[in-house]
Amino acid sequence: MTNNKLLRVAILFGGRSAEHEVSIASAASVIRALDPAKYIAVPIGISKEGRWLVAGSEQKTLADTIRQGRRVCLSAEPGSVVRSLDLDGSSLPIDVDVVFPVLHGTFGEDGTVQGLLELAGLPYVGCGVLASSVGMDKEVQKRLFDHAGLPVVKYLSVSRARWKAGSEAVLEDVRRRFHFPVFVKPATLGSSVGMTKAHNAVELTEGLQLAAQFTEKILVERAVNAREIEVSVLGNEDPHASVPGEIIPHREFYDYTAKYSEEGTQLVVPAPLTARQTAKVQDYAVRAFQAIEGSGMARVDFFLERQTGRLYVNEINTIPGFTPISMYPHLWEASGVGYSKLIDRLIQLALEQHQEKQRTRFSFDPPPGGALAV
Repeated sequence: MTNNKLLRVAILFGGRSAEHEVSIASAASVIRALDPAKYIAVPIGISKEGRWLVAGSEQKTLADTIRQGRRVCLSAEPGSVVRSLDLDGSSLPIDVDVVFPVLHGTFGEDGTVQGLLELAGLPYVGCGVLASSVGMDKEVQKRLFDHAGLPVVKYLSVSRARWKAGSEAVLEDVRRRFHFPVFVKPATLGSSVGMTKAHNAVELTEGLQLAAQFTEKILVERAVNAREIEVSVLGNEDPHASVPGEIIPHREFYDYTAKYSEEGTQLVVPAPLTARQTAKVQDYAVRAFQAIEGSGMARVDFFLERQTGRLYVNEINTIPGFTPISMYPHLWEASGVGYSKLIDRLIQLALEQHQEKQRTRFSFDPPPGGALAV
């Protein structure tokens, strides 16, 4: 934005994930919110097969881009640019100043794309490789939260290999540790894809079989009768928390259908909490963000147990939804940061983080006479 230059923002969306369609909806919202006086949007869709495609003048929607866009690629070399691939094998550079990944789930939110962008030397919005990887693994993040003194619901991690090798032993382990009902979910997926609530042994078996289709690691968690509270976090070294919001699902729990396919779920912003509860949930949100070494943005989800009033950190999402009904932008809107201003701030944080990374040395010249042994 220096010298009145319009920043070219590559919006990465789609992806090889069960959350592909959600990503398209999020990207559309981000593109609409980009101020045309400051930015030029460069939509780059990733198909379910992993092809990268850029929108041309003939593509009217983001879904069209994924179906009919021009092939592009990004080389994993410092100083690389996105290149459009023509049928004759030639390529043309596409200028990009900053990348805004709106890729939910596997191969987008888990550190893989972030690693590619690091190798290419491109600034990008959101968490880095480490925080993205941890943020995608619900079991690893719970371990870090526990280490940071943050309360988490009792859980059991089950590998798919262990489940396949001895299902009866796993079922017995769950029955010994928990009372029904329990939640069963893939440990490395979002949007409640593959998640079930098991009320008995039959449903537990079905839930484990379903979750195993989507992940190599499954979580079984104690079901708590709780309110679902969410807080948005924004910042790099000095992150801030939004006002909290509350999800009141119209189904038994907040599954994929309740989130995206049916009406009836209520989003209450700000959440009806006491001043003390609000301060506590905001403090926990920032601490959870720092526990995974987050940067840019994240949404932290909580359980507030009805009977005891105890607060639990459920999970952190490093690329939260940006759809018209998503909580992350709603919470900042209620905190005084409008959607377009939020996008501005996220892009600025990305540029600041990239500038800070440029100060790091990646080579070492030994002093004269001090050659290293090889």
